[in-house]
Amino acid sequence: MNYQWSYKQPSAEYLEQASELAKELGINPTLGKLLMDRGINNPTDAKKFFRPQLTDLYDPYLMRDMDKAVDRLNLALGRKERILVYGDYDVDGCTAVALVYKFLQQFYSNIGYYIPDRNEEGYGISFQGVDYAHETGVGLVIVLDCGIKAVQEVAYAKQKGIDFIICDHHVPGEELPPAVAILNAKRDDDTYPYKHLSGCGVGFKFMQAFAKNNGIAFSQLIPLLDLCAISIATDIVPIMGENRILAYHGLRQLNSNPSLGVKALLDICGLTDKEITINDIIFKIGPRINASGRMQNGTEAVRLLVEKNFREARNVANLIDSYNNQRKDLDKSMTEEANHIVETLDHQHEHKAIVLFNEEWHKGVIGIVASRLTEIFFRPAVVLTRNGDTATGSARSVADFDVYKAIESCSDLLDNFGGHTYAAGLSMPVGNVDAFRKRFEDYVEKNIRPEQTDAVLEVDAMLNFKDITTRFYNDLKKFNPFGPDNTKPLFCTRHVYDYGTSKVVGRAQEHIKLELVDENSSCVMNGIAFGQSSQARFIKSKNSFDIIYTVEENTHKRNEVQLQIESIRPSE
Repeated sequence: MNYQWSYKQPSAEYLEQASELAKELGINPTLGKLLMDRGINNPTDAKKFFRPQLTDLYDPYLMRDMDKAVDRLNLALGRKERILVYGDYDVDGCTAVALVYKFLQQFYSNIGYYIPDRNEEGYGISFQGVDYAHETGVGLVIVLDCGIKAVQEVAYAKQKGIDFIICDHHVPGEELPPAVAILNAKRDDDTYPYKHLSGCGVGFKFMQAFAKNNGIAFSQLIPLLDLCAISIATDIVPIMGENRILAYHGLRQLNSNPSLGVKALLDICGLTDKEITINDIIFKIGPRINASGRMQNGTEAVRLLVEKNFREARNVANLIDSYNNQRKDLDKSMTEEANHIVETLDHQHEHKAIVLFNEEWHKGVIGIVASRLTEIFFRPAVVLTRNGDTATGSARSVADFDVYKAIESCSDLLDNFGGHTYAAGLSMPVGNVDAFRKRFEDYVEKNIRPEQTDAVLEVDAMLNFKDITTRFYNDLKKFNPFGPDNTKPLFCTRHVYDYGTSKVVGRAQEHIKLELVDENSSCVMNGIAFGQSSQARFIKSKNSFDIIYTVEENTHKRNEVQLQIESIRPSE
């Protein structure tokens, strides 16, 4: 990958403030700058950032309609009504349903859960789902990670005597559904202090309020935090503010005492007895939970996450793992086909967006293909397939470009759409696809900045090797968990040389294992450059070069720091 490098030199005043902050905290000045880059300018906020406390979670009753939601839930319990916990078929929806179901099931038995079928019902609340609720005697439906635009479906349910509580985090439309309560911090009339909760996070806040109202100890919610961490990591929400607290403690729960279903997944992923990180969730745990909804039905994922028998949980985990293998095969073939289409488009390099429609593509994998296209071509991408007379699809975006707004600009062509800045779903009559493609591409062309369609590595700080000590790495680890708004820092060191022992490694000789020195110290640093063996000849030429990298722990040599090198180029 030929990356452009970007580094914005901070002002002397900024660096002086960062140095002063670092001095007060007893850390390296570079880490002080990283804190300031995240809007943390004083020791008190820094300590809260490094050691997130559950006591710093906001009062859930600050969220609009929370009192109504808790009152209606209490009424349902008092009346012994049948309650249905209903959610989206992706990871966020499945973890949210599992969290609310597991917590309430401790106190109430007349409760079930429901995940709509992606192919038969599509995204969100369906008329079929409402009919199921009516046929099974449900009086209250708690909806998670969807529902904010289901005006007609909730009105239909109301006619049948079914009340809805909606817990969502997607952008609302102009009209809200006629639900008893709508918990969504993105409502225009909501003043909740944090706007970026995941769908599972909104569900957690609801249960936090319910517990508070009923005198249930907060400690009974802590075992559910592993589900929050999984949802936050996979739904690409910012890992700052309240999400950081939930993710931090969710990872602790995941590593110390995960639920049986999650433990079965960890076994399948080969993560037993290893420290679980956000990356493990994104690349190993999340895709398996998602595969259930993509290839079959998300109900199986919820079944796994609420299972109380480990042997049964392991059986379901094996089944879901087989779905994931099927998903990977489909993903590979569809992505290759999509890449070929894009590469053969006339003037492809001039297009600022990608919109592809193929009637044969599998509906469950098009979101992944859209993600792959944005990664390869650095363009917002919409991938559509056919379902009857409807074209339905998923959109993904590049850094800082709001794909939801781009889709919203074409709303008159659509039957339905929903989502947030980086990911959205949409459907339209098949006959509107060409008009949508033109309108969407025009919007992107007018609103995207040139640098957003380039492969750019944004350097956080310049470092000398002498600064990269074990203590530096241990302090850097306190920035975990990393994610949106708190990305893993990228460092740059200029004028480095091969120590003479760097070599090509890997089954296909595709990686480089490096031993490097820089011109400012005699320190020798170990590094690994994955997939960059084409640079080996230059590295061995004894010429100096610059590197961009992250600082990691060497998994093969405990307590040893190594560099994971993202890009190499000759020194100027």
